[in-house]
Amino acid sequence: MEKSIEVIFLPLAERVVGSVEPKARKKLFQGIRKTKERLKGEWFSKMKGSDGVFEFRFDENGKFYRLFAFWDNEGEIETLIAGTHGIVKKTNKTPKDEIRKAERIKREYFEEKNLEDKRSRNKGK
Repeated sequence: MEKSIEVIFLPLAERVVGSVEPKARKKLFQGIRKTKERLKGEWFSKMKGSDGVFEFRFDENGKFYRLFAFWDNEGEIETLIAGTHGIVKKTNKTPKDEIRKAERIKREYFEEKNLEDKRSRNKGK
């Protein structure tokens, strides 16, 4: 049986999602729902040349929205997609520094997660 897919928002992503206009937020959540159902499409794709960074992408009223994310497959029950941060822009080109920012957040996430795992293992001793 396949693990379920859950999507979480890290703090920067949470702020972006909370600040976008309702119609755009609805499109984002439609893309998230499709991804959780394991459907594939242009709304969620890997960023070329990145270290495991994906993006939820959609446009609304001439604005291009990007919510960067990565996979965390380490859970036993579920697979997570963690949203790192997002941008709104007027062109369809994604700045490389935003991809690097997502990679940095991903590294920090796994470093913190590994520290927490070590701490909980040490408590059991």
